[in-house]
Amino acid sequence: MHPAHPRGNEPRPAMPEPLDRRVRGLAAVLAGGAVLAGVNGLSGGRIGLPCPFQLATGLNCPFCGTTRMAAALLEGDVARAWPYNPPMFVVLPVVTLLVGYMLLAWTLERLGWFRLPRPRPGARIQQVVPPAFLAVMALYGVLRNLV
Repeated sequence: MHPAHPRGNEPRPAMPEPLDRRVRGLAAVLAGGAVLAGVNGLSGGRIGLPCPFQLATGLNCPFCGTTRMAAALLEGDVARAWPYNPPMFVVLPVVTLLVGYMLLAWTLERLGWFRLPRPRPGARIQQVVPPAFLAVMALYGVLRNLV
């Protein structure tokens, strides 16, 4: 009888599928944002990045308040976080969970422990969601300055 794989010639596990560049980019932005929110929260709001749009126009951009919102969330203060930027209050945790899951799945596969299924959005979703998100945020940016 022939063994399926002779000793010393075990097949090497397949390399994991590379991590999508968009996931890497979002992970970097989320990590930077978490650090900024942490510093902002620890400094009592004295240290943060001013919004260039607000400095130039005096208006709130669609993303204004996100750092303060994240700082409040890091402190566990959901009630204080919500009014800073409600759309990002909803979007940020969802994106964070998706990116975290993708990083975990890739890491576990790379370590050779096991393989988790990775969500793969179709081409249509990839074409529609980013512009739709930006359109909703632009509308929110206009409305928040009118009220």
